[in-house]
Amino acid sequence: MKLRARRATSFLNRFQHPAQVIATGFGAAILLGTALLSSPLATASGEPAGWITALFTATSAVCVTGLVVVDTAGHWSVFGEVVIAVLIQVGGLGIMTLATLFTVLVAGRLGLRARMFAQAETKTLSMSDVRRVVRNVVLFSLVCEAVIAVVLTARFMIGYGEPFGRAVYIGGFHAVSAFNNAGFALWPDSLMRFATDPWICLPVAGAVIVGGLGFPVVFELVRSWRHPSRWTVLARVTVGVTLVLLVVGTLIFLATEWRNPATLGKLDDPGKLLAAFFTAVMPRTAGFNSLDIGQMYPTSLLATDVLMFIGGGSASTAGGVKVTTFGLLAFIIWAEMRGEPRVNVGHRRLAESAQRQVVSIAVISVGLVVVATYVLLALTPHSLDQVLFEVVSAFGTVGLSTGITADATPAGHLLLVLLMFIGRIGPLTLGSALALKERARRYELPEERVIVG
Repeated sequence: MKLRARRATSFLNRFQHPAQVIATGFGAAILLGTALLSSPLATASGEPAGWITALFTATSAVCVTGLVVVDTAGHWSVFGEVVIAVLIQVGGLGIMTLATLFTVLVAGRLGLRARMFAQAETKTLSMSDVRRVVRNVVLFSLVCEAVIAVVLTARFMIGYGEPFGRAVYIGGFHAVSAFNNAGFALWPDSLMRFATDPWICLPVAGAVIVGGLGFPVVFELVRSWRHPSRWTVLARVTVGVTLVLLVVGTLIFLATEWRNPATLGKLDDPGKLLAAFFTAVMPRTAGFNSLDIGQMYPTSLLATDVLMFIGGGSASTAGGVKVTTFGLLAFIIWAEMRGEPRVNVGHRRLAESAQRQVVSIAVISVGLVVVATYVLLALTPHSLDQVLFEVVSAFGTVGLSTGITADATPAGHLLLVLLMFIGRIGPLTLGSALALKERARRYELPEERVIVG
C-alpha cells in the first residue's frame, strides 16, 4: 500500500507545473466534447457522428478555431450546437480561469498552487491579483457577449423577420462565437449573406477585436484610456500593432480584390469598404468570412496567411504568435540592426528573458508551419496556396478555409487537430508541459564569438 501511495504521489507531482495542468485541462475538455458530440443526440439525423468528425469539431471549438469538416447547422442538432457553444466558452475563458472561479465560489479562498495555475492561464503579473482578475475576466466576457447578442438579436428580428426565440438563439450563439474568436456560424456560407449589412458585420467585428486584444490590455485601457503615456509596453505594442494591421489589411484587400468579380467586385463602394474591413479583422483568429475565401487572388491569400500567423493579443481569446510577439520581434531586429546592446521599447528596456521567448515562439512557430505544410501537401492533392492557408489557419486557431477542410484525409484531419491544440496552448506552453521539471544549471561555460550570417 505504501509503495502504491508513493507511486501515485510521484505521478501527481509530475503535473504540478501550471503549463502541464493547462495542457491536460484542454485535452480533457476536448475528450469530453468528443464524447458528447459522438452521441446520437448531437446530430440532426440521429445517427452517431464518426469519432474523427466529433474529435475535430470538439478540438476546433475548445481551441476556438472554427474549422469544420461538416456544416454546423446542417449536421448537428440543437443539442450539438449548444455543446459546441459551451466548448467555445470554456476554451475562450480558459480551463484554469473557470477552475479558479469555481475554487473562489466553493472555497472562498485560493491556495498557492491554484493561484499559480490561474496566473499561468490569465497571464497575470501578480499572483495576489488572480482572484480579482479572474472575476473581472468572467464578468467582462459575459457582459460583452450579452451586448453583442442583444444587437444581433434585434437585427435578426427587425431586418430578417426571425421569430424572437430563433433570433435570441442565433444572436447568442454568434455573440459567443465572435467574442471568443471562434468563427463557428450557423449558415453554410458563414456570414457571406450579410456582407453588406453593417448591423451584423460591425458588431461581430467589434466583438472579435475586443476579444482579441487580451484581458490585461482591455482592463488597462479601461483604467487609463485618457493617458496613453502611462500605458505599459504590453498595451502600447498590442494597440499599436493591432491598429496598423487592421488599416494595412483593409487597404491590401481593397487594392487586390477591388475588381475581383467573385469577391469585392460585385459589391457597391460602401459594401466593398465594409467587406474589406471585415476580412481584415477576421484573420485576428476569428473564422467568420463575408467573402468567398476560395475565390480570392493568391496575393490576398498570402496577406491573410501573414495576418493569421500574427494573430491577436497576448492572454486573449485569439491565437497566432500574438501581435505582442510580432511587435517585440520588430524592436529586437531594429536594435540589432542599429548595433544597440539593449532592446528598448519607448522608455522601457525589454528583459532578456522576454527576448528569448519572442525569438523562440517565432522560430518554433515557423518551423511547425513549414513541417505541417509539407506533411499535408503529401496527404492531399491540393495546391500549396490552399494547404499553407489551411495549416496557418489551424495553427493560428483562425478557422478560415479555402474549402478543402472536409476533403482532407483522416490523417490530414488528425494533423489539423494537433495543430489547433498546439496553436491554442502555445508552443512554449506545450514544451514546458512535456518537461517533468525545471533544471537549473549551476555553472557557466566560457564564452565564444561565432560568425553569424
